[in-house]
Amino acid sequence: MTRILIVDDHEILRRGLREIFAVTFPKVVIGEAANSREAMELILTQKWSILLLDINIPGQSGLAFLEEMKRLYPHTPVLVLTAYSEEEFAIRSLKLGASGFLNKSQTSVEVIAAVKKVLAGGKYVSATLAERLASTLWRDVRHAPHEALSSRELQVLQMIAKGKAIKEIGAELALSDKTVGTYRNRISKKMGLTTNVALTRYALKHALVD
Repeated sequence: MTRILIVDDHEILRRGLREIFAVTFPKVVIGEAANSREAMELILTQKWSILLLDINIPGQSGLAFLEEMKRLYPHTPVLVLTAYSEEEFAIRSLKLGASGFLNKSQTSVEVIAAVKKVLAGGKYVSATLAERLASTLWRDVRHAPHEALSSRELQVLQMIAKGKAIKEIGAELALSDKTVGTYRNRISKKMGLTTNVALTRYALKHALVD
């Protein structure tokens, strides 16, 4: 049985969504909340398959509510359905744990598609937002701390992450201990990581070593 909680202060919109979902999902149970307090009461007392959440709701802001709700119930998916623009709020909503972001200007067909995708465990964003997210990810990758390292510095970092001492690295690369130490200091300065443990963790996290 699909259980949908609609969190929005506009009664007409809630009624419209209720009618749409009643036709689309068999044996659906629909809950309604006009503000964050009502929504939290329903979340704490009942289990929901998905939440449809407006950002602009009375009481606690939608984003603050989203953050608290995901802290309490991290596995309950939330689809943000709002009049606010993607440019201003979509990425922030996704970072707070939303499974999708949809503007209220979209058609009922797209709303149903978004709900079905999120219920299936997927993420839903518009094509425009998907392109923006890809650009943001690429920008973040390019600006990752290790991207500032020279080829030799990266090589030394990888060897440190493999547990090799300064003398071992120097012998393998035909460099003096002093030169290896200089590379080690440059790596720390560029990446803001001072210990070998921190450097190793970073290398493992970013798959820089096998």
